[in-house]
Amino acid sequence: MNLPHISTRAPLSRRHVLRGAGTLLSLPLLEAMLPSFSRAAAAPPPKRFVAMCAGLGFHGPHLFPQAEGRDYAETPYLSLLRENREHFTVFSGLSHPEQNGNNGHASEMTWLTSAKRPGLAGFKNTISIDQRIAEKVGQETRFPSLILSARDGSSLSWTANGVGIPSEASPARLFQALFLEGTQYEVEKERRRLESGSSILDTVMGRAKRLGGTLGRRDQEKLDEYLTSVRDLEARLQQSKAWAQRPKPKVDAKPPKDIADKNDAIAKQRLMYDMIALALQTDSTRTITFQLGAMNAVPSNLPGVKTDWHNLSHHGKDEAKIEELKLIEAAEFKAFNDFLTRLRGIEEADRTLLDQTAVVFGSNLGNASSHDWHNLPVIVAGGGYRHQGYVAHDAQDNTPLANLFVAMAQRMGVETSEFGSSTAETVRGLESV
Repeated sequence: MNLPHISTRAPLSRRHVLRGAGTLLSLPLLEAMLPSFSRAAAAPPPKRFVAMCAGLGFHGPHLFPQAEGRDYAETPYLSLLRENREHFTVFSGLSHPEQNGNNGHASEMTWLTSAKRPGLAGFKNTISIDQRIAEKVGQETRFPSLILSARDGSSLSWTANGVGIPSEASPARLFQALFLEGTQYEVEKERRRLESGSSILDTVMGRAKRLGGTLGRRDQEKLDEYLTSVRDLEARLQQSKAWAQRPKPKVDAKPPKDIADKNDAIAKQRLMYDMIALALQTDSTRTITFQLGAMNAVPSNLPGVKTDWHNLSHHGKDEAKIEELKLIEAAEFKAFNDFLTRLRGIEEADRTLLDQTAVVFGSNLGNASSHDWHNLPVIVAGGGYRHQGYVAHDAQDNTPLANLFVAMAQRMGVETSEFGSSTAETVRGLESV
């Protein structure tokens, strides 16, 4: 009988780093980092969730194959993902109901929530799926979630009260928050700031509770929403206080410089992809959203592109515009492919980081030319799923995209059977291993 080897050595610190290639990171989770007598029953590496949305969509004929299945004939865009073909599933025929809003792009607000009639009178958004997941797993990491964007002022994430969460569009600032330690003075100043915030919230909560008994029903509802926000903030402050004294992960990567050219959209995407990979590998967070960005301008450094991106998305089936648009969207798919390859190349225990990360890549628009929010392009990569190639749901009677979100939340440990406009707990074609 082979007995398990039990080491008597002290566990190796995860703060050890590998040096040599110039961009290597702190060590992944190794058995040597676990307490000696617990290695035989080590817990599996954590699961992650990443959602990325392209606000101007993708030209469907260049993305979707003609026939379902693993043996689909490659389209122009899927050919760019060839090296990762076994690690993703393409879905069509998914959407959220009633996404007609106050403008043609309003459905971007509800891509991760499924709230109806975005931006119209009486509209109030609901919690986004990433924040629902962060409620469950966010306390395990320094950052409960990261909300990122390639452009300032846009975000995919919403609180339980339907309030938009500001995004970070600067990779340089993100790197600093993730990995750069402040001076002892700065750390102590931050601790005092967090302590002060807690005391203020204690006072606010006390006064609000006394006020509550004197209010009418509608005011009481508004106050309850406010107090919920205060409680959420209080919980985040407590978490921040706990992490403020802990050292940040050590990485052997140089702090990035933000892309100076505001119109170099693809370079911005690529740099943020690098930051996402670092954040996931160092387990700084397990939940990330990334608004890929778009513009009413001509993207830089894309030979052959001479027309502003938004204009090209409204091509009206003009073949010349479609060919120009293809150059932009192909560059996006190349960047996405490199991101998947990078995650697949990072080993974590006996798996890859891509195996542990469910990546949803898609758009809130099925046909950006007409602002049509049906038949959304959706790619699910990684996550340990048994990928199916191409799965086409009914193009006339779409399957709720929120069904996919239920399955994603369950994978992350959220105990739920519904989310938003869901009608089931999964979608056809999403198969767990």
